[in-house]
Amino acid sequence: MPGTTDDLTRLRAVLTTFFALDGFIFAGWVVRIPAIKQQTQASATELGLALLGVSAGAVVTMILTGRLCRRHGSHPVTVVCAVLLSLSVALPPLTHSALALGAVLLLFGAAYGGINVAFNSAAVDLVAALRRPIMPSFHAAFSLGGMVGAGLGGLVAASLSPTRHLLGLTVVGLLVTAVAGRALLRLRPPVPADRPRAEERAPRRMDARTRGLVTVFGLIALCTAYGEGAMADWGALHLEQDLGAHPGLAAAGYSCFALTMTLGRLSGTVLLERLGRTRTVVAGGALAAAGMLLGSLAPSLWAALLGYAVTGLGLANIFPVAVERAGALAGPSGVATASTLGYGGMLLGPPTIGFMADWFSLSAALTSVAALAALAAAIGVMTRRA
Repeated sequence: MPGTTDDLTRLRAVLTTFFALDGFIFAGWVVRIPAIKQQTQASATELGLALLGVSAGAVVTMILTGRLCRRHGSHPVTVVCAVLLSLSVALPPLTHSALALGAVLLLFGAAYGGINVAFNSAAVDLVAALRRPIMPSFHAAFSLGGMVGAGLGGLVAASLSPTRHLLGLTVVGLLVTAVAGRALLRLRPPVPADRPRAEERAPRRMDARTRGLVTVFGLIALCTAYGEGAMADWGALHLEQDLGAHPGLAAAGYSCFALTMTLGRLSGTVLLERLGRTRTVVAGGALAAAGMLLGSLAPSLWAALLGYAVTGLGLANIFPVAVERAGALAGPSGVATASTLGYGGMLLGPPTIGFMADWFSLSAALTSVAALAALAAAIGVMTRRA
């Protein structure tokens, strides 16, 4: 049975809660990185190496989590990873060296990567059962959780030490997980009405064609996540360094990008229902490419800010669509593969932009975001029948 309407509605609400919690905790950690750097007395290079622990832990764990979801189900794995994420976010302030920080960030990254695969896998099953393209709404919840976490972190930074702040995130995370996790474990994963009951727990094995398509969707995710990582790390610097913006106004550049991305995801379901997946990906990639060309090459600050906003709107729904299509084709393994490639793009973006900025200029380097967004649109055209 695909599940009653009430069950599916409850499941959607619970999964939305976990997406928002993930964004909230991750953003809360990010805003305390400068304080942690000072506490550990790490150099910029040492901090960069320590922060790679998050990425390494996430990438290594994502593929393993796909297997755990096939064996034990995505709901229990989501709850376990949420507990680990909530506990591990309290560890960085307890370290006093870059080496120790890197070690605890491996654990934090593993939990972060694990929960992303697990709840995306659960969301893919729900999308199939509802037969509605609601995947962007979950990613909108992640974005909103991140905005709240970052905003709250900025407010309490002056009054709370990193230890108390991140311990507070642990308490909030465990409380939310206790309530939402209990509800999630009570709900069976939905099965689409057109899937035989015998296939309900059977793993979907990838043949060569399916594996190729999943990889292609992963490449679409990589192209768009590259842009997200580049905008987060280099967007404000471009406005300040190349266009002479005040640091406060330069910081607003990423806020414009994040806000329009969130708004785009909130309207993503309606957009997908009207345009379909292929047109949404193609139009989004083309819009992001145009926006980033404006954002990186415009001679004025306000034109660049407009370009950033357009870029966020264009990229908003491409990653959720790519992950959903990979999951529909190959279950948790597809989600894990696409997520790993996508996260790899987020890791690849910042250092690649840095190298290109040294060789050419930062504004020229940022045009690579436009190039990859256009590539995502082109791949969307080629896979329109998949």
